[in-house]
Amino acid sequence: MDRFPHPPTPLPKLRRSVLLLLLFACSSLLVRLQAQDIFGEANKAPGDRTRVAVAGFKPAATGTDTLKTTFDTTLYNDLSNAGIFDMVSKSIAPPITPGSPAEMKLDQWSPAPVAAAMVAFGSLGVTGGKLVINGYLFDVKNPQYPQILAQQYNEDATEDSARQVAHRFADQIILRLGGGIPGICETKIYYVHASGSGLKMTKEIWEMDYDGANQHPITHLGKIALSPRISPDNNRLAFSTLDTDGNKIGMYSLLTSKIIGFRTVAGSTITPAWAPSGNEIAYSAAPGGDFDIWVSDVNGSLPRKITNFKGPDMSPVYNPRTGSQIAWISGRTGLPQLYIMESDGSGVQQLTDGGYVSAPSWSPNGQFLAFGWNRKYGPGAPGGQDIYVMEIATKKWTQITHDTGQQGDFPSWSPDGRHIVYAGSPDGRVDHMRIYSMLADGTERKPLTGPGNDMPNWSWK
Repeated sequence: MDRFPHPPTPLPKLRRSVLLLLLFACSSLLVRLQAQDIFGEANKAPGDRTRVAVAGFKPAATGTDTLKTTFDTTLYNDLSNAGIFDMVSKSIAPPITPGSPAEMKLDQWSPAPVAAAMVAFGSLGVTGGKLVINGYLFDVKNPQYPQILAQQYNEDATEDSARQVAHRFADQIILRLGGGIPGICETKIYYVHASGSGLKMTKEIWEMDYDGANQHPITHLGKIALSPRISPDNNRLAFSTLDTDGNKIGMYSLLTSKIIGFRTVAGSTITPAWAPSGNEIAYSAAPGGDFDIWVSDVNGSLPRKITNFKGPDMSPVYNPRTGSQIAWISGRTGLPQLYIMESDGSGVQQLTDGGYVSAPSWSPNGQFLAFGWNRKYGPGAPGGQDIYVMEIATKKWTQITHDTGQQGDFPSWSPDGRHIVYAGSPDGRVDHMRIYSMLADGTERKPLTGPGNDMPNWSWK
């Protein structure tokens, strides 16, 4: 799609600085108020969050410094990234390492400025070539019965194992303290990674951990691969390929690390999406030259067209809670707009009216749609495209990124519904796209990759 970044007219330096400070303060408050209004209790303000401290794990053997550093850092960052805790800064936490319940003195963690409500601690050692970690979570305010969680892990003594154990322990803490919603620390993000330039450019599907670590290629096609979509069981990747014979849907098995067959209808087929059952795929196809939404089984058999209107229909996505609705983008009225319908093509509703809309993503609870939207699209129009979230029941939307001139596109929800990953460019250039993560209200944004990365898709679990 075309992108139209337009920098603002320059202002005198001092005046511009003052205005920027005022605008930042006002916009930050407005974002928080809008997000609280639309999300309710989904994202609490920092003052309402459970205050959690993480003690450095006690080394139970020598020669574990690297493993301990990796584990301690990952655990703290995982809990900080969860978006539901008020973390005690390492700079004010007591400089002690209780390794067992008998060594934990809660009165060292309860006074200000620490004022922890919960504390995670434990021990880490290597026995017989295995990494042995004992982790605990204590309720500081319940000294009589403080233990909330106790876990033991035995894995290979590697840095990767230390990271993965930290992810698992963090997810257990988040599950216990986060209202019974599983954590996302062990989830993956799939995305498009570009290399080369011009006619020699290739785009492959890559994978990374939820926090941007462990980035590596999945496909090695030597061509253009786009729009990765991971199956609900995390076993298959569907994606689009651009080749000399047109656009086709490809399918890749993560179990066998091989391309597997997928039948497609005649003409171009693009933008696949999985039904939550894992038994169907929706996609956009143009056997007659006009793109419509089609549905088939996971092998491409029994295809059926569910839209039939002049103008391109593409980018379908199923309601992950019910599987009974599909959101998609249609250009039937001119510029692309956001629509929803039943999965059989009935009950069509238009949700936006104006601007340029792209790449919808449905929240795990089925209540919200995130999408890219340039509301002032057109030659000479100010600003660029941002990420918006709409509540389906009320059709009330809120803008969650506010980066005039920055391209924001391809949002994808985390399986806990608390985070969104998306692609953005700091200067509006398509070749500078990188992947960002943020809370679903638009706060606590951080880059996960450098430039040349696009179209992220968060795993279902």
